[in-house]
Amino acid sequence: MLVAVAVAGLVAGVAGLSIAVVAHNRVNQVVEECAQALRRQLKVVDSPVDGQALRDLAIVHYDALKEMSGHRSFSLALINAAGDGVVVSSINGRTETRTYAKVVRDGHAIETLSPEENQALRAARLGKGPVVTMDDPLPDFGGSRTPSPQS
Repeated sequence: MLVAVAVAGLVAGVAGLSIAVVAHNRVNQVVEECAQALRRQLKVVDSPVDGQALRDLAIVHYDALKEMSGHRSFSLALINAAGDGVVVSSINGRTETRTYAKVVRDGHAIETLSPEENQALRAARLGKGPVVTMDDPLPDFGGSRTPSPQS
């Protein structure tokens, strides 16, 4: 009985250590990506470039509707050095197309973003554009809101 408890403790300890290593590696990755974003911002502050000029963009193509395939829908984020700009989305179906524009202030959208819009915005803020997929791992900048259907 004592041996079984010792083995269970050893397995739990190894599992816990494995989880800690994975979490540590993910934290290091997110910290480095955020540091890169900060370095990009500092370059802009120290340069004579117009801070209001749109400089970062990213586009995510996807299938928004089950009736269409081929990644006909898209979300496009256009932002300036201050993180202000717009996210434009086009949802394309067989018989209609809907277009949405959502304002971005200080790197965060005023309205709720869809997962695809959020991915485009995060990629633009990190300078990972112009073309990004939903599978590209990007850090979350916090302050995210619950995604809703296209509003």
